[in-house]
Amino acid sequence: MSVKIFHNPRCSKSRETLKLIQDKGIQPEVIEYLKHPPTTAELQDILHKLGLKPRELMRTKEDEYKENGLDDPSLSDIELIAAMIRIPKLIERPIVLANDKAAIGRPPESVLAIL
Repeated sequence: MSVKIFHNPRCSKSRETLKLIQDKGIQPEVIEYLKHPPTTAELQDILHKLGLKPRELMRTKEDEYKENGLDDPSLSDIELIAAMIRIPKLIERPIVLANDKAAIGRPPESVLAIL
């Protein structure tokens, strides 16, 4: 089974989720998305698998959200996706991909459903 985690090592939930996966005997591909953000196509695929709209995957309480005018309801999905790629800190974390599905590790145990 191929498992990927979009991981931020400074985030406790991300670290807990990674440990939970590893404790299951799975060695996921770890993508530090702050250094290597997903492409537009990858982010669109993740959103589709999660069943979310772009704004629902954004960390709206980050300063960068308001500073960049991303609270503007007229912004399109493509504009919001471009902002998340440009400012990956805005992407909710961690995101785990496995078995052609996706889950957000909040709480970490939520990823068990796709493993």
